[in-house]
Amino acid sequence: MRPTRLILPAALLALALRRHFLPRYTLTGRRVLVTGGSRGLGLALARELGARGARLVLLARDREELDTAVRDLRGRGVQAEALMADVTSEDFEAVLQQAAEVYGGVDVLVNVAGVIQAGPLPNLTIQDYHEAMDTNFYGPLRAMQAMRPHLQRSGGRVLNVASVGGRVGVPHLAGYSASKFALVGLGQAWRAELAREGVTLTTVLPGLMQTGSARNAAIKGKHAAEYLLFATLDNLPGLSLRADQAARRIVDALERGDAEAVIGGPARLMISAQAVAPQLWADLMGLGARLLPSAGPDDSRRAGREVESSLTRANPVKRRAEAEFNELQT
Repeated sequence: MRPTRLILPAALLALALRRHFLPRYTLTGRRVLVTGGSRGLGLALARELGARGARLVLLARDREELDTAVRDLRGRGVQAEALMADVTSEDFEAVLQQAAEVYGGVDVLVNVAGVIQAGPLPNLTIQDYHEAMDTNFYGPLRAMQAMRPHLQRSGGRVLNVASVGGRVGVPHLAGYSASKFALVGLGQAWRAELAREGVTLTTVLPGLMQTGSARNAAIKGKHAAEYLLFATLDNLPGLSLRADQAARRIVDALERGDAEAVIGGPARLMISAQAVAPQLWADLMGLGARLLPSAGPDDSRRAGREVESSLTRANPVKRRAEAEFNELQT
């Protein structure tokens, strides 16, 4: 092979290996804003970020949950403040600016706030899809738009929490998957353009995690059967990952500056299988969907906690996660 023919492969290899030789982004003293930081994965990430020296501002809708989360973090020696905010509200951008003033700027924006609706297609309404998009897609977009000038000044970072459902469509999670697919695409486009501004964006795609959040999910269809399946899978060791372990891997990806990071072995397997054999995967998912609960008699929704059964209450992994990650306030 002629030497000139080696130039392009060598350049591509050097580009691929480049980030492995760059220093990791240290979080010590960084000003970090976390949406949805009062419970579940958001709280797990706040703890991990705080343990690495970050100064935190948490945003969430519930004052009691925020107060509990801040006490938890301060008890761990973490510098933390909180502001009430709803990512879908008209005043969200104004609250973001208040949050940026707490420490005089923002170095890292962490978008975690999200909603999930579990239910079959006949019971999902257009409004359910709107709600998923408003929170899971437009919420991060609005936060990035508002915080972009701060991140440009600090050469900061963005962490968007998507989902394995943002790469592989999941039956009974149609609205959730659609919104997370949109967030993954948004992250790819924004990362490319933010790079010239000195800002690094990382999108993470976690699989099932033991966060206790199933309790506060919106359940549609045959509520009790739907929730039993959802809460069981979400807390099944081997299939789901402990939230603190997931948080460590996610923050590692942020520090490395990964473009995307899939969190959890089952999530990597799902994405790989769909990419390698999309038709076979689609057929398998179609067969699997036949085993899921059928549609309910109406389109009503109920929170998971409202349809608890003796089986879901007895799950020790679920109970531990709910208590550990502040999911019991409501």
